Amino acid sequence: MIEVRDLQKAYHDEGGSTNALRGVNFSIDKGEFVSIMGPSGSGKSTLLHILSFLDRPTGGSYRFQGRGIDEMSDLELAHVRNKDMGFVFQAFNLLSRLTVYENVEIPLLYADGAPAQRRARIEEAVRSVGLEEKIHMEAGKLSGGQKQRVAIARALVTDPNVIFADEPTGNLDSQSGLQVMEILDALHKKGRTIILVTHETQTAEFANRIIRIKDGLVESDAPVAAKHMHNAPLK
Repeated sequence: MIEVRDLQKAYHDEGGSTNALRGVNFSIDKGEFVSIMGPSGSGKSTLLHILSFLDRPTGGSYRFQGRGIDEMSDLELAHVRNKDMGFVFQAFNLLSRLTVYENVEIPLLYADGAPAQRRARIEEAVRSVGLEEKIHMEAGKLSGGQKQRVAIARALVTDPNVIFADEPTGNLDSQSGLQVMEILDALHKKGRTIILVTHETQTAEFANRIIRIKDGLVESDAPVAAKHMHNAPLK
């Protein structure tokens, strides 16, 4: 699904240039759950921005589902991003005055489809994160963990091929963070491709594989020895 070869990204300013990525290589298959780890300034955020079509590399190649990013116009990138990618952010990025239903509906506002079909997709996405009782509540009144679950439902509603989760547990207490990771784990077990950026080892180990980035290069790329067995109940 994703193939990165000698990926480079340089930023230029008056002080010269900074090489955020200096030749990164890896590939990710459909259905994998991969964590990307690295200290601040390692290049992991830059890498996520390129993988999710928010930025373009300055060298090397990135192919998504067989197509090179350099072969696509900005309009095509936006189209693929909206159709094939779902996003979960550390800061939730919900509209607090809107209900859970309305927040999850946002990615569908420009999509074709009958209203009844749209409603069914929204309800299914909300049900998949266990928030059906809160569907008509304003997002601003939810707890942090519930807000992140709404964000996952919003990412799911377009039925994307890959979900990018950027520090999804960063603003949550450990119990809420665990629940969010269990939801992502369950989605992976249903066949979703998930790419997670985190600095927390315990969170990263929900994945099957961890790519560690340091100083703009891949330091290691290895399978997770044994996935943790988490038995905490979902609230």
